[in-house]
Amino acid sequence: MARQETTDENPGRLKQIRLAYTMTKRVDPKIGLIIAGIGLGTFAVLLVIGFLVGHPIALGVLGFFAGVLAAVVVFGRRAEKAAFGQMDGQPGAAAAVLNNIKRGWTVTPVVAATRQQDAVHRAVGRPGIVLVGEGNINRLRPLMAAEKRKMSKSAGDVPVIDIIVGDGEGQIPLKRLQMHLTKMPRTLPASQVTQINDRLRAMGDLMTNAPIPKGPMPKNARMPKGR
Repeated sequence: MARQETTDENPGRLKQIRLAYTMTKRVDPKIGLIIAGIGLGTFAVLLVIGFLVGHPIALGVLGFFAGVLAAVVVFGRRAEKAAFGQMDGQPGAAAAVLNNIKRGWTVTPVVAATRQQDAVHRAVGRPGIVLVGEGNINRLRPLMAAEKRKMSKSAGDVPVIDIIVGDGEGQIPLKRLQMHLTKMPRTLPASQVTQINDRLRAMGDLMTNAPIPKGPMPKNARMPKGR
């Protein structure tokens, strides 16, 4: 059974790596040359040092593993950058980032939305209730203000923080959204966070027929027509 599970997992991981490389190469055509150069360069430097100090085999082996590690790290960063580049500006991009946030947060996509696909998402964690808006800033402001008043009434003295995703002044770029949330000061005990989530869950959200996807939508896709 263990062998079969391992065999089944490996093709999945290899497929993910292959898909990530294909996606990154579309945005970053030189990615193959870059990671190969970094990997071989790291190996070559340590191998030369090994010859100089009289331990070419030991430092050659170390250089091989160090080169692979360096190539993997660089590939991961450039793949992440390429992914954010493709998602940026698409409806649902912020929701996709929030859904991948580390533990400690409860994310509810699309608690409020407009027909133009502007949306407000909610993340609840120890920093408080964070409302994340994406879309046209002029349409988002009244939408977020209304949602903030709603949260303030139901959550009492719990901090309600609003964030707008974008590249403008006072906004948070999509690629920094997750890091921004994780770096917020933790002001609430975990037990209170659970109580807040239970209270908000009981209220219900504008999710069932929201006119926006919960992840990035293809550029040529059409909005569903209202009933």
